[in-house]
Amino acid sequence: MSRAFVNEDHAADQADQPVERKVSEQPNYVTAQGLDQLQQRVHALNAQRNELQAQGEHADKQRLADTERDLRYYTARVQSALVVPKASAVDKVQIGSRVTYLDEHNQQHEVQLVGEDQADAAHGLINWGSPLGRALLGAAPSDEVLWRRPAGDLSIEIVAISPEA
Repeated sequence: MSRAFVNEDHAADQADQPVERKVSEQPNYVTAQGLDQLQQRVHALNAQRNELQAQGEHADKQRLADTERDLRYYTARVQSALVVPKASAVDKVQIGSRVTYLDEHNQQHEVQLVGEDQADAAHGLINWGSPLGRALLGAAPSDEVLWRRPAGDLSIEIVAISPEA
């Protein structure tokens, strides 16, 4: 392509704009704690944006663009949040439930089903819409469920269900 057809000013402007964060198509079910975390994130991003805007010409334009992008994402997530009742059942896995299960090697694991934005696998917080979350959702103690994973299916047994803390 000839350089004559390239608008260099427009190309430079686009390079500074961050790629929008994709909003999930699954329902935005959240625990009360998850909603609180989303609201805190929006509050922090608003404060960060205000601080950057107050710097005027000296503000880091890329950081401001990233902050505004994240603010749009988290504001949309708060607006679409569907807060689920606090999980209190011990006979059926719900969003918010803590679940203890055994894998095929008889190793015990404990996770809690939470909303997408609250998920943190390293801390045992599993998105209800993930393959593991979907396998556990609705199961009862002593049920054996099939966890369909990209690495191969795994049969797991539900040992216990605890209500949301």
